[in-house]
Amino acid sequence: MNHYDVLIVGAGPGGIYSAYELLKIRPDLKVAVFERGHALEKRKCPIDGDKVKSCIKCKTCAIMSGFGGAGAFSDGKYNLTNDFGGTLYEYVGKKKAMELMEYVDDINMAHGGEGTKLYTTANTRFKKICIQNELNLLDASVRHLGTDINYIVLENLYNELKEHVDFFFDTPVEHVEKTEEGYLIRTEKDEYSCRKCIVSVGRSGSSWMEKVCQELDIPTKSNRVDIGVRVELPAVVFSELTDELYESKIVYRTEKFEDRVRTFCMNPKGAVVSENTNGIVTVNGHSYENPDLQTENTNFALLVAKHFSLPFKDSNGYGESIARLSNMLGGGVIVQRFGDLVRGRRSTEKRIEEGLVIPTLAATPGDLSLVLPKRILDGIIEMIYALDKIAPGTANPDTLLYGVEVKFYNMEVSIDENLESLHKGLFIIGDGSGVTHSLSHASASGVYVARYIAQNI
Repeated sequence: MNHYDVLIVGAGPGGIYSAYELLKIRPDLKVAVFERGHALEKRKCPIDGDKVKSCIKCKTCAIMSGFGGAGAFSDGKYNLTNDFGGTLYEYVGKKKAMELMEYVDDINMAHGGEGTKLYTTANTRFKKICIQNELNLLDASVRHLGTDINYIVLENLYNELKEHVDFFFDTPVEHVEKTEEGYLIRTEKDEYSCRKCIVSVGRSGSSWMEKVCQELDIPTKSNRVDIGVRVELPAVVFSELTDELYESKIVYRTEKFEDRVRTFCMNPKGAVVSENTNGIVTVNGHSYENPDLQTENTNFALLVAKHFSLPFKDSNGYGESIARLSNMLGGGVIVQRFGDLVRGRRSTEKRIEEGLVIPTLAATPGDLSLVLPKRILDGIIEMIYALDKIAPGTANPDTLLYGVEVKFYNMEVSIDENLESLHKGLFIIGDGSGVTHSLSHASASGVYVARYIAQNI
């Protein structure tokens, strides 16, 4: 049997920064990382826009899994704030959480991110403009690496780690078992033991995490699911905001239902992409730092959060059912002109081709009103008209809406102030814990746990 001091399940941000910090503080420890996806250089999505135009549902999605996690091919935005992105501060304190996120930013700058810009929404004139139009602009500092620079940072981190840490790619962990001396990790072919175990499986590992919690009797509670669309429009429409803020997290409370609709993952001059989460095709967005890779469009998500308690508690199941309906009607992602949506008609290829916005993703023209619940769709339409007041042109009939975008959140796992479960030595971090919802928070949780283990092993 292979024995390690620390075993890490998941090579996303939480797992990577755990391994990095352990290597830095305690190079004497024997550490291994298990990842169900591919190594970074082997993560290639088959969609090329030519021969393969839509998701073919690979066994392991190269966009969602592998070294770097689902964030590897994101647009590399690290939001340094406690106002959104998770509730890590509730466990470690607000000051410590900010220190950890700033430390992660320093690591990124030292591994290829130098020269990228740190934006801030604090004390900006847009704060007043938003309030005057019943919108709330959240405060945050945002480091934008871009998909291209983010890849370089991850590549440099891996090259530094691989000489000292054992990585097992394409190796899903099937079971985590408690032993007298620590934990036993079972894969399809082998068993590995350890003194301490860190679980960091991300959002795509939600079903697996739920199974582990059931097997180990770890208490959990349901979390929310975010459902909505991805908006794509000419970059000039939002250029005044994006040039100064890059990403603006804007929240609107609808008049009709008083639901909160928010912008999410804004990608100036970016591209809309599809992704496969446990066999369900949803939509997302990327952007690049390199001007040669940029487009003429900006995209962002508009999301409505839904949380269920009794008698129905499966928030993720609700989101999955809506995404599956979209897949059934459109064969994948559906795209619709905003003008067609408000007129109550489905979009066609001809109408989209005649529009002002050239789609960056090959999607099926359709009718989102047949997919999204009326309450959610009404809120999204209200939000688009509200945004049109601060960025005229948002509500243009040719603005494209891709659906559906669903952000699944793991059920919130019961952990203490050290991010440790009721089983001593078993730490649950990152988005897989339900506590963090962002690159910066997940990475910070990895650093925090690594420091605790280094002092107590």
